[in-house]
Amino acid sequence: MQDILKKVTEAFGVSGDEEEIRAVITSEIKKYVDEINVDAMGNLIAVKKGKNKKIMFAAHMDEIGIIATFIDEKGFVRFSNIGGVSPFNSLAQRVRFKNGTIGSLNVEEKLEDKKALNIGKMYIDIGCKNKEETEKLVRIGDTANFVGDFFVQGDFAVSKAMDNRSGCAVLIELIKTLPKTDNEIYFVFTTQEEVGLRGAKTAAFGIMPDCAIAIDVTLAGDTPQSNNRDVKLGAGPAIKVKDNAYIAHPQIRRTLEDLASSNGIPYTLELLDMGGSDPGAIQTTGVGVPCGGISIPCRYVHTPAEMVSLEDLKNCVKLAGLFAKNYK
Repeated sequence: MQDILKKVTEAFGVSGDEEEIRAVITSEIKKYVDEINVDAMGNLIAVKKGKNKKIMFAAHMDEIGIIATFIDEKGFVRFSNIGGVSPFNSLAQRVRFKNGTIGSLNVEEKLEDKKALNIGKMYIDIGCKNKEETEKLVRIGDTANFVGDFFVQGDFAVSKAMDNRSGCAVLIELIKTLPKTDNEIYFVFTTQEEVGLRGAKTAAFGIMPDCAIAIDVTLAGDTPQSNNRDVKLGAGPAIKVKDNAYIAHPQIRRTLEDLASSNGIPYTLELLDMGGSDPGAIQTTGVGVPCGGISIPCRYVHTPAEMVSLEDLKNCVKLAGLFAKNYK
């Protein structure tokens, strides 16, 4: 799974521009499923056919990034955020545009009070002398992701876009290893989660599954002076109880907890005090979908150095596989 994780985290895929990451995932899974299609929102939907329950597994494939909004006469690029981009985490970081152009994010020199830092006071320097040079490489409306090299230290892997390419890696591994079941399994790599859970809602409406499980990262509580959370790297998957967009379906939550306990899979419970995720959009689709969440503990979310445990990813695959085989 480490090789897959490296491949998917390195791919480009800012919300609304997921073509590259979608192609990477398609190349990995096409031999292992009965059907693949892409819907109008750009969601990648792969199916393993069956005659019983329709189960949807979802992992969003988009990542946060920036979009160019203005180029001044000296060639500096002003920008806006796509998704939850912190100006403090972004300062002095590098970004890569889809064509490979690299830029450095910096702040206006006259800004003395860093408490006043916001994206409107920042710019991208791509090393050009004037507007004309810059426009040969970057145009208004071009998007860029953050640069953060993939590396592994022991059991922990670090990269940009672990949110949520680590969930994509889990889903890819599940597709490759899941034995034939009587249930019909839909594996959905969703778009535009970071800007409002958009892809998940349309994908769920098109499938109308009997139940759904979303796989995404969640905030870990194991760094110095972090908020009180039981979620820790290496402590296993976090079974989602709630976030700001979602409260777990009681039966799905109980099933996930029972499967983990009876099969020796370590787990914690996730109660996220900020943000929302795909289950919140899926569960309110149509007449409603019983929905659960399997979350990957992650440090430094929405930075270029997000960190996850490889052992946690393996246990996420195990738990998701057990659910696919045992849900009735």
